[in-house]
Amino acid sequence: MYIPSDVTELVNEIPMPVLYRVRQKREYPIVEDIQSEVARELSESNILSNIKSGDRIAITAGSRGIISLPEVIKAVVAEVKKAGGEPFIIPAMGSHGGATAEGQRQLLADLGVTESYVGAPIRATMEVVKVGEVPGGPAVYMDLYASQADGIILVNRVKPHTDFHGNVESGLAKMCVIGLGKQVGAETMHLYGANGFRKFLSQAAQISVRSKPILGGVAIVESPSGKPAKIKALLPSDIGGPGEEELLKEAYDLLMRIPFRELDVLVVDYMGKNISGTGMDTNVIGRTMVHGEPEPHNPDISVIVVLRLTEETHGNASGIGLADVTTQKLLEQIDFKVTYTNAITSGIFGMQRVQIPIVMPDDRSAISLAIQCCGRPDAEHVRLARIYSTLDLEEILISESLLTEAKSNPDIEILGPEGPLSFQENGDITPWPGAVSHVHATGLEAGVDGIENL
Repeated sequence: MYIPSDVTELVNEIPMPVLYRVRQKREYPIVEDIQSEVARELSESNILSNIKSGDRIAITAGSRGIISLPEVIKAVVAEVKKAGGEPFIIPAMGSHGGATAEGQRQLLADLGVTESYVGAPIRATMEVVKVGEVPGGPAVYMDLYASQADGIILVNRVKPHTDFHGNVESGLAKMCVIGLGKQVGAETMHLYGANGFRKFLSQAAQISVRSKPILGGVAIVESPSGKPAKIKALLPSDIGGPGEEELLKEAYDLLMRIPFRELDVLVVDYMGKNISGTGMDTNVIGRTMVHGEPEPHNPDISVIVVLRLTEETHGNASGIGLADVTTQKLLEQIDFKVTYTNAITSGIFGMQRVQIPIVMPDDRSAISLAIQCCGRPDAEHVRLARIYSTLDLEEILISESLLTEAKSNPDIEILGPEGPLSFQENGDITPWPGAVSHVHATGLEAGVDGIENL
């Protein structure tokens, strides 16, 4: 679909606000020596104690952009080998990667999880076996190769979910049920909606634990910088149980948010599945868009503009409907088959969030339209913020209208003015000043003229 350039005639000449760079000041723990911490946790938890020489041990790896994931998995592989096991890696990511084994293998490679780096083979399949059924709820499925292993170790990040809230959200239980369940398991679970997740997720995880030799899990709680704040080995009984619930509370405490309750315009440089399951974290942007689920009240953002997809999302634009305005270049990046596969598998969670927002020919017209339509008649006083992604919130660019509020917040440091929001000759926004992202992306940060056909 091509958006004709004359639609820019509908957009008024809008003065661009002067932007200031600010930093959110947060103190949080960091795990510096990941290998040693993983080894210590696995030793103290004794989850490897039942491994016998030659046992085939499946280790899960998901599709999210977790900075420490390759190193954590490498460390788990090393410890399994020390215990006498023969580890292999299982892509555990539901329908991601276009619901193909090769697509899921490629996603792992994009995240740095390769056979050569972690020291173990990757075995990818979309075949599953049924391992049980929750009474009055969903059937539970598991990756074929994992089901045939002598032991399974789950590795995942524990964090607030973007679709629902409960005692257990994103983490080891979800990886056990959705990730290892592949497309069939993910689709089956999503049929029950948000209430089904709250009611059945932990039960479904425990069915897998009782049915197959799940030895335990390694949970990662991330700091706002993306580095691990905590790495914790969990026993099988804690998967979807008290141990995981406690880690979720810690993850909520560490979640970095946009430090303003109300914005007229939010400009998001990048969205993608490696950033969030919804492309943009709903807990950050204050929008859920799931039928039957209440919308957050903080932050209250009038218009959201998203400019590009990350390279690692491979055209998966799930969550694009959370934005109000986007660009022709992002539209050209979308792989609709991959996106719709993910959305349909997600059921009620995905329907609204893949709807295409208003598309403008370039970044300049998209942001101008957002300012024009944000409900503030005096554009020079627009409350605008620009972020690299919803994972990158330590440094934010804000308009002058937010400066007084920022100065009164002891958790915000004003780094200085960056000048007016500016654009290149082709209408692309000026690249983000400095290397700020801990997720991979291309197109804006290097001043490249867009990304096509990812």
